Amino acid sequence: MKILVVEDDGKIYELVKEKFEQWSFEVVGVEDFQKVMEVFITESPELVILDVNLPVYDGFYWCQQIRTVSKAPIVFLSSREHPMDIVMAMNVGADDYIQKPFNLDVLVAKVQALLRRTYSYGDTISDVIEWNGAVLDLKKGSLHYNDQEIHLTKNEFFILRLLLEERGKIVSREELMRRLWEDEKFVSDNTLSVNITRIRTKLEDIGLNDKIVTKKGQGYLVN
Repeated sequence: MKILVVEDDGKIYELVKEKFEQWSFEVVGVEDFQKVMEVFITESPELVILDVNLPVYDGFYWCQQIRTVSKAPIVFLSSREHPMDIVMAMNVGADDYIQKPFNLDVLVAKVQALLRRTYSYGDTISDVIEWNGAVLDLKKGSLHYNDQEIHLTKNEFFILRLLLEERGKIVSREELMRRLWEDEKFVSDNTLSVNITRIRTKLEDIGLNDKIVTKKGQGYLVN
């Protein structure tokens, strides 16, 4: 399993990394603390260890951002010891709060317990699809990109999801319409064209230009 450790103290990061690697975990870190969310989306960790005091934005901010797209367990690791910091951490979606200085064996034990509880019942974090820095939230039916949330209609969401699930492959109009019909979303050929146009417009509005390519006589392709 993969753990993302968001810690700006290099010594603590190396200690945590070494300890978890002894237990066969894969550990990844963050170099640019303005891009914590990008690293989270790219790496798709099963758990996050997060410091509170970080450059640019604090850990509470990043916890809230991660919670908009994922239920992966989040453990705060902080030198802050005021009870309100712990309350704040829980309120923004953390699963545990460990104060520094800490015992590495205790940290490992808590993380293992959280992972067992989270994933032993088959409840995975596959409720998002990452695409060119954007995140399609499969539960909310919305698209997130650069701190913006783009609302999609049911048909727009379904079409975009189908295209992303077949990323890199041409999906014919007939296939899209068949899948829509199977989901009891009855659309005509013209309605499909209108929905594709609307999705393109919404993508262009947030800077994702030319992401849905029309293959004449074949269908649509996203990369």
